[in-house]
Amino acid sequence: MNPNDELSPKQVEDLLVKLKTRFAKNMNRHEGFTWQEVEEKLKSNPDKIMSINEMEVTGGEPDVTGFDVTTNEYYFIDCSAETPKGRRNLCYDRQALESRKEHRPENNAMDMAEAMGIELLTEEHYKALQKLGEFDTKTSSWLETPDEIRKLGGAIFGDRRYDHVFIYHNGAASYYGSRGFRGLLRV
Repeated sequence: MNPNDELSPKQVEDLLVKLKTRFAKNMNRHEGFTWQEVEEKLKSNPDKIMSINEMEVTGGEPDVTGFDVTTNEYYFIDCSAETPKGRRNLCYDRQALESRKEHRPENNAMDMAEAMGIELLTEEHYKALQKLGEFDTKTSSWLETPDEIRKLGGAIFGDRRYDHVFIYHNGAASYYGSRGFRGLLRV
């Protein structure tokens, strides 16, 4: 995401309409919240609207999935059925990307998330998302990896198979057409 990019008022309004429609169709993801409260928070944080737009245009279908009472922030998480199409074929981070001598992917999940202004899901966020529906039944998503695993060259990812959520490990430099990442935005 280029910091000089701006959405036109029409683009912002179209995005808010799309988010409102998704919010209304999926009330099980955010029981007890009202769109009016969420929209007010978004409108008072234009930089977050840019991040939400990036989540949307890369295929994430972001929606509100929680609220942190200690920070007074809503959680927007990618709720596309499969890992977002515009964020696949990525290794885990810059170190992993640079370690590849050949057949490098174009980008990595951590740098792309940072450029978008979002975070990778933690294992806990991923498991909570999976309680709201069935996600990643054909794909998988890189997850924020604990330092002790990353220092040894690995990274973790999750998916849903056989009606169960699995958290696996792989070399951080690996990448697949069916693996990407889901993001979390705090608003």
